[in-house]
Amino acid sequence: MSQALLQSLRNICGQSHVLTEGDLQAWEMDWRKRTRGKALAVVRPGSTGEVARVVRACVAARVSLVPQGGNTGLVVGSTPDDSGQQVVLSLQRLRAVRAIDPANLTLTAEAGCVLQSLQEAALKAGFLFPLSLAAEGSCTIGGNLATNAGGTQVLRYGNARDLCLGLEVVTASGEVWEGLTGLRKDNTGYDLRDLYIGSEGTLGIITAATLKLYPLPAARLTAWAAVGSMDAAVALLGLAQQHLGANLTGFEVMGQFALGLVARHFGQLKVPLYDSAAFCVLLECSDQESEAHARAQFERLLEAAMACGCVSDAVVAESLAQARQLWHVRESIPLAQAEEGLNIKHDISVPVSRIPEFVRQTDALLEKEIPGVRLVNFGHLGDGNLHYNVQAPAGGDAAAFLRAHEEQVNTLVYDAVQRFDGSISAEHGVGSLKVGKLEIHKSPVALSLMRTLKSALDPHNLMNPGRVLRA
Repeated sequence: MSQALLQSLRNICGQSHVLTEGDLQAWEMDWRKRTRGKALAVVRPGSTGEVARVVRACVAARVSLVPQGGNTGLVVGSTPDDSGQQVVLSLQRLRAVRAIDPANLTLTAEAGCVLQSLQEAALKAGFLFPLSLAAEGSCTIGGNLATNAGGTQVLRYGNARDLCLGLEVVTASGEVWEGLTGLRKDNTGYDLRDLYIGSEGTLGIITAATLKLYPLPAARLTAWAAVGSMDAAVALLGLAQQHLGANLTGFEVMGQFALGLVARHFGQLKVPLYDSAAFCVLLECSDQESEAHARAQFERLLEAAMACGCVSDAVVAESLAQARQLWHVRESIPLAQAEEGLNIKHDISVPVSRIPEFVRQTDALLEKEIPGVRLVNFGHLGDGNLHYNVQAPAGGDAAAFLRAHEEQVNTLVYDAVQRFDGSISAEHGVGSLKVGKLEIHKSPVALSLMRTLKSALDPHNLMNPGRVLRA
């Protein structure tokens, strides 16, 4: 049966686009290099029609599919298991920008478009596509939508879901749903678009999307501020919202230890102010008037923040190059943490008002239970999303630390998140890593509804099985 299926897939996509031999690590290993699977084949269709035919062939053979974009996910959601019986369906050949509608402020692109290329296509047409995250040079828009990616500008523009108006989807039966509408208003029954966004390929395969564009801002300014505590960071956020309003597009918080890792492992990067404050904040504002107007707003904000004591020092980027350097420091934290050694990652969200107390209590609990543990706390404070990561004690064996403490740490952190009315996954998704935790922290009613949807739309459980929900 496997050989017959492989021949069918070759007939659909071409011999060179059905990979079964050689080095398949790029498709079989997850981004964090924690898990390596074994695929029956890596299939690379070149059109939506080919995707649909591949799905139909796999359904007929009762072989499960693992949809994959840039394979940059952090929860092992797009790599095969080790059975050698799953087909990885790579969408990287579907990378066309099909249309840009300037009057409607929309762009329609295929799922394999790399996010950075999509941003550049929008910019070339004179518009902004604001989704922005560290992996934008390799992640794809289909994967972004399948996981409802967040990033650094959610505060102003929302998650990937908020930036999408319509989808084209290959269903679990191999049909094509043509939903590439550019309408802002369409109140004609269930919102199928929102059903597929964030479903991590477990209900169907996103092959194209119609996305929102925005006018380019006249000016964009970036500031870096030192704050003495998480309470002070939240106070600064409130002041920024008062002074900048909708112009506030980014508000990132970074702990002192997190920035210290960047300074240690990337000495060529200048990390401002971190050695004098418990936290630093990176703020960005976009202004539709002028740079002078934006700078005046920023200066009034920082004066007010220093006057009330929530900021001890601050710098404002004097050029686009300086702004990029500041963002580069922020985006280097995960890379610096990887250089320090294996670590336990958390992508959690908590109501902004409760973040300071969450951090105080959870820091103290972890330090009590595991003396010497190091906390790498950073993230998108403006929308309540923290990457509350845990590093082994200094000088310890990081791999041994993970084996001994990962389950304990996850339980402590996720239980704390639940006490503070938060979510165990803010923007990374569930994948296979958090399936068990979802069953604990999601309500039984919600889980039942999700299983009903999965069963109805994918009755044979062939679409990315074992992700989000157990079989």
